[in-house]
Amino acid sequence: MRAHPTHVPRVIDRSLLRTWFQLSAACLLLIFMAGAGDTSARYKLLGHQLMCTCSCGQVLLECNHVGCTVSAQEEAELRNALNRGDNNQLILQGFVQKYGPTVLAAPPENGFNLVAWIAPGLVFLLAMFGTALLIRKWRLQPVAMPPEMAADPHTSTILAKVRKETEL
Repeated sequence: MRAHPTHVPRVIDRSLLRTWFQLSAACLLLIFMAGAGDTSARYKLLGHQLMCTCSCGQVLLECNHVGCTVSAQEEAELRNALNRGDNNQLILQGFVQKYGPTVLAAPPENGFNLVAWIAPGLVFLLAMFGTALLIRKWRLQPVAMPPEMAADPHTSTILAKVRKETEL
């Protein structure tokens, strides 16, 4: 009889282990490099934070005027700034310096511009509170009831005649 070994040593091929390690390192490197050089996401982010200055009132990347040269020029400026490696704040500040603060799709969240963020919600809450107070005041006021009609013999005879004629 042949004896079965109780412990079978596992032999891992070192070349397989080395290949697996190299592929893992390449995948990690690819993931990190893809995130570092991806300007299309930043382009879309910044392009949606800027307004087209052709007076159409649309976001820069959404301007759909046929033959709008302004949006094409501004998009090229945005691409050039991204290719230079400027950070987001520097790009936005450059557009504000060149075109004015109206180029921003949303006002900055500081100083007096903070009112543009707070005022609509505050006005809505105050209007709701004022409406609730007005309704409460209306409900608490006594309702004026019409005066009781005096029993007129002529009216009672007419009502009796109507009742008699409409009975089935």
